[in-house]
Amino acid sequence: MFTITDLEQLQAEHPEWQMELVDGSMLVMGPSDYESEEIGAELIRLLANWVRPRKLGRVTGSSAGFILPSLEDVEADKLKRNLRAPDVSFVRADRLKRTKRDFVELVPDLMVEVKSKSDRIKTLQEKIQLFLQLGSTVGILIDPDELTLTVYRLNQEPIVLQDNGKLTLPDLLPGWELTVSELWPPVFE
Repeated sequence: MFTITDLEQLQAEHPEWQMELVDGSMLVMGPSDYESEEIGAELIRLLANWVRPRKLGRVTGSSAGFILPSLEDVEADKLKRNLRAPDVSFVRADRLKRTKRDFVELVPDLMVEVKSKSDRIKTLQEKIQLFLQLGSTVGILIDPDELTLTVYRLNQEPIVLQDNGKLTLPDLLPGWELTVSELWPPVFE
């Protein structure tokens, strides 16, 4: 049974490892395939270019750790909480006025998972559902194999977007719009 303190110690000893803590188990994440990482980086760029000038909040990548609350109603043992890191995250400015030099104890407003070559869709969907249950407003799953972007909200049917489909999140990012095909890496000939 590992704790966040154990994770921090392992991370200090092995800074090249990317880890998550799930129900007391340490998950060491392998590197992403090139394509899924390029898609995640492009989404971060597009989000940050909208968010930062408007001071809407903070956009982070897959190394930003979130200490999650427990799903249980009782006060969770602080040593046993989960630490997870979505591929892309957005936190509204009013929820994180000042950045931290540590993991943050909150649930991002938007969390995104980009399916890598070795990921299983069900595992990614479960992670998204957990974040939604804990308070994320929107979860997104990007699947480069199917060229789809699926938008999840708690207690709503997922919305699947493709090609020229437009992603808008007016409750989080007023005025922002993304055409799904903008995410797919270009082909240089």
